[in-house]
Parts: sequence; structure tokens; C-alpha cells
Amino acid sequence: MSKEGSLARYNIIAFVPIVDAGKAREFYQGTLGLTLQREELPFALVFDAGGIMLRLAIVGKPAPAPWTVLGWEVPDIAASVNTLGARGVRFERYPGMNQDENGIWNSPSGARVAWFKDPEGNVLGLTQFPKKDR
Repeated sequence: MSKEGSLARYNIIAFVPIVDAGKAREFYQGTLGLTLQREELPFALVFDAGGIMLRLAIVGKPAPAPWTVLGWEVPDIAASVNTLGARGVRFERYPGMNQDENGIWNSPSGARVAWFKDPEGNVLGLTQFPKKDR
């Protein structure tokens, strides 16, 4: 496929389903520190997530997936977990995942990962990749 017809040259937009716009705004703006760009009520809240447009799509009924729907690459996962934990974020624990006391899992590739949920139950994640991968 030629670059001309490829989507590789365009910015991606991330979508996460929500029901309660007020709770979502408080969490994504207040707790996670994202910048609210605009409200498109009753359809979506639009945030800037590190230069990526994040649309929190307001849906009629909750539809959280049991897997990670959104994640952030962080330089120091322990510091990020501590900061978010101090803001009331609870990190998930999964059976069979050898997570440390902070809920951080060391993957076979060397990446360190921690998961948490937004107010709607969507699974979000933090990942710190080994320095050699970046």
C-alpha cells in the first residue's frame, strides 16, 4: 500500500465509552490531569491526552471491556502509581499476575505495567518500557 492511501500519516483519535459525563470529567481532568478541550454534550467530552484526541463517548448504557482500553507510557511507573494512588486511584490485582505491593507487574519483555479503572469500569494502564526499547 502506498503512503498516499495509508492512514499511517494521520493522527489517531482514542475513544472510551462513558455514561456519566460529570464523573468522567472529574476523573479524567481532576484525577488524571488531562486537559478538557471541549464538551460536546450529549455526545462526548474531548480531552487532550499528550497530543492525542481522547473522546469520551457518552453511551446509553455502560459497556466496559474486561481488557485495557487506554494506556499511557510513563518514564517512572512507581512514581506514577504513587501519584495516582495519592489521588485516590486504586490499582487492580489480577490472579496469576505476579504483581508487586503497588500492583506493578513485570512482563517477560521487561516492561512494567499497572492497571486501574475509571469510574465507568474501563480498564486503563500505565507502562514503563525498558530503556533499550525506547
